[in-house]
Amino acid sequence: MKHDTLISASQLASALSGANAPIVLDCSFDLADPSAGERTYAAGHVPGAVYVHLESVLSGAKNGRNGRHPLPTPQAFAMAMAALGASNDTPVVAYDNAGGMYAARAWWMLRWVGHRNAAVLDGGLAAWKAAGHALSSDAPAARPRGDFTVRPSLVQTVDLETVKRNLDTQERLLLDARAPDRFRGENETMDPVGGHIPGARNRLFRDNLAADGLFKDASLLRQEFDALTDARPASALIAQCGSGVTACHNLLAMEVAGLKGAALYPGSWSEWCRQPDAPIATGAA
Repeated sequence: MKHDTLISASQLASALSGANAPIVLDCSFDLADPSAGERTYAAGHVPGAVYVHLESVLSGAKNGRNGRHPLPTPQAFAMAMAALGASNDTPVVAYDNAGGMYAARAWWMLRWVGHRNAAVLDGGLAAWKAAGHALSSDAPAARPRGDFTVRPSLVQTVDLETVKRNLDTQERLLLDARAPDRFRGENETMDPVGGHIPGARNRLFRDNLAADGLFKDASLLRQEFDALTDARPASALIAQCGSGVTACHNLLAMEVAGLKGAALYPGSWSEWCRQPDAPIATGAA
């Protein structure tokens, strides 16, 4: 299997029956109910898939000011992948029950630690079922520990201080993946303060999906991102959201669209809004 962005349900089914079958990560989650993903997984998952929890595997320790889902250390994430049986040559496919919003975080983190052979199941669990593929409620057999290690990163990140400096330089454009009402500072339920980072533009991550729940065609995605960013190159873009999770969905969509090289601000709004000296904007722009 050689996929580095998306894989279809039929492609995944074929890969699972072939040589060097991928490890499949079920990343289903619900921000309002952190145990819901595990229940979804127990009720039925892609056969052989292992459950990966957003807060214990795909996030690190919180200190009250570094956001709701800070990154773990690269070494900690690599150790978690090795414990699941992954090695440096193992294909990995991530999926969820939410249009890829959590699976994209796993995909981005795999690239963050240098693992290129990673993809998101296009359409997630719904697409797998719609294609007529079976689900399993059985716990998968444990794999022997793999030799997964940290390698040179394939992605870019920026930190809080870089985003602060960018307020003055305006060298890069921030794309905020949150819902438009939260971006405007309305109906904030996740963080203590509503609004957005000054100068950011809003690209709701769900706008990357067509009505059938699959990612839009690459050419359409490119048109939409170019229209929003005034055709800036990916190197001049920073993806952010509430806590660095759904921003990865935009990064995946940009990769599909041929916009390679945009950076992630992992702390995102949940870090920014907790800084006493960080300015806050409200409204649509």
